[in-house]
Amino acid sequence: MAGMDKRSLDEPDESRRPDKTVLDVVSLPGATVGRIRLQPGWRWSECIKPIAGTASCQTPHLGYVIAGRLHLRDDSGAELDIGPGDAYQVAPGHDAWVVGEEQFVALEFDSKTAETYATG
Repeated sequence: MAGMDKRSLDEPDESRRPDKTVLDVVSLPGATVGRIRLQPGWRWSECIKPIAGTASCQTPHLGYVIAGRLHLRDDSGAELDIGPGDAYQVAPGHDAWVVGEEQFVALEFDSKTAETYATG
């Protein structure tokens, strides 16, 4: 069908699995979408920093939280909590960690983020 397409995140084009992380990625014409699942105890500076090799996360994020809670702190010290139902935008230069004992699940819509997050 011209002009329409769909992909299932349950059958991703790629699945990345760093420590306490699952990122499923699908490519659509002109867009890439990711579903990120972070386990309790996940923290960017512990689980992703060794892969990224930067002092803080340098990836922009645009997404929507399905479940769980995430606390973010940017390089200036500003802090933000996001949870179910929240749409979010986060600029490069931050750390983040799962709050509580529930898995954090979100959809990421920034194509660059979905294409490159948690890759070396």
